[in-house]
Amino acid sequence: MKFGGTSVANAQCIRNVVDILEKHHKAGDELAVVVSAQRGVTDQLIEITTRLPTAKDDTAIEPLIQALGKRHMTTLEGAAPDFVAETGVVIEDRLISLQNILFAVYNLRELTPRSKDYIISFGERLLAPIISAALRQRGIPSTVIDGCDAGILTTPQHGESTALLECDARIKNRIEPLLEKEVPVIMGFMGCTRNGVVTTLGRSGSDYSASIIGAGIDADEIWIWTDVDGIMTCDPRVINDARVMRSLSYIEVMELSYFGAKVMHPRSIEPAMRKNILVRVKNTFNPSHPGTVIVRNGQRDNRVVKALTYIDKVAAININGAQMIGRPGVAKAIFTILADHEVNVMMISQGSSEANISLIVDEAHLNAAVHALADLVKQGIVREVTHNHDVCAVAVVGAGMAGAPGTGGRIFTALGKTGVNVMMISQGSSEANISFVVKQQDGPRAVRVLHDEFRLSEECDE
Repeated sequence: MKFGGTSVANAQCIRNVVDILEKHHKAGDELAVVVSAQRGVTDQLIEITTRLPTAKDDTAIEPLIQALGKRHMTTLEGAAPDFVAETGVVIEDRLISLQNILFAVYNLRELTPRSKDYIISFGERLLAPIISAALRQRGIPSTVIDGCDAGILTTPQHGESTALLECDARIKNRIEPLLEKEVPVIMGFMGCTRNGVVTTLGRSGSDYSASIIGAGIDADEIWIWTDVDGIMTCDPRVINDARVMRSLSYIEVMELSYFGAKVMHPRSIEPAMRKNILVRVKNTFNPSHPGTVIVRNGQRDNRVVKALTYIDKVAAININGAQMIGRPGVAKAIFTILADHEVNVMMISQGSSEANISLIVDEAHLNAAVHALADLVKQGIVREVTHNHDVCAVAVVGAGMAGAPGTGGRIFTALGKTGVNVMMISQGSSEANISFVVKQQDGPRAVRVLHDEFRLSEECDE
């Protein structure tokens, strides 16, 4: 079971978490728990690491340490009053370690990726001992383990590392022996290299941690506890009658996640998928709700389309040139230079003439992408590179689309009837996703039209 930042935001939230864990512990379930930092803490740590190397003075460090200390001690007092002295010492020691490295960053005027990963792992380092103490407060034996000691070995890319397959044996050896006698509380979001250097797993890293741990111990199920009832047919901020889906396949969740759905990162599914482990997404604040179940093939229903995602912070890049036609290696040159500049390409579309390639990238990567591609113009590989900020991407997802004739026709006919102009189309080989680009102002209308066209707000037999 993994609990996110909102689920552990304060003492009352942690008592709710322990209620859930106590119920399953009493039922005889063997539990491994993965926890995130409290809501907002990692953001605070990232913010100060950004400022310190160029700060005029070090006055921001002490207030942050005091604020983190007060927040975590208040949480500890409310969640595990009998363990304040014992666990308080652990929190204080970790705050001193954090303070020391922050002063080092300021004095050296340098923040290395390795130092940043170590610093931003402190949210979990401060919170996990409190969860373990709260379990012991209820008489449930518990121990705290960081991601490295739990057996999560990763690639050395700081900030976005990937778990190695050899994790499975290490996790099995380290975590399984604990399960019969206690509840291990594992710090999410972090692992380490083979040399023991701390790494972090990127966005939704704690979900990824939970899936890695679940695969390592051959869990029956992996439960992701969050602050919504499950995965919804669309972002409820865009569609107010969006509905929680009872069941999805691994591939559907991966497609939704790749295109902006915030519930789970696509990498979080991969370890579970590899071991064919059922994943549940449930609401900590409404635990009786069945949530969403994620399995290999999903439960077939009569819908070809299951869900929609809408991303507005993207930009379109068009790469043109007659010299691209029939020239081997052009696509390789484009994507190699973008990869070298760490630009993530979300969508690709190429005309049959080969004279045009269109890309969608995260808005934050646009400048890097345009700068990188300018080198190809200078080399004469492409003629021109243009870009457009005023766009958004919509993805239509559903495993039922595979082999179902007419789905594309329904999508684009519905959009055409409401005057939404489609600027670019991309379909994955899985056939579980059709993505397209429209003007930014048309995005919400496009999503609304398709949500209605496929009657996604209505319940049906799943």
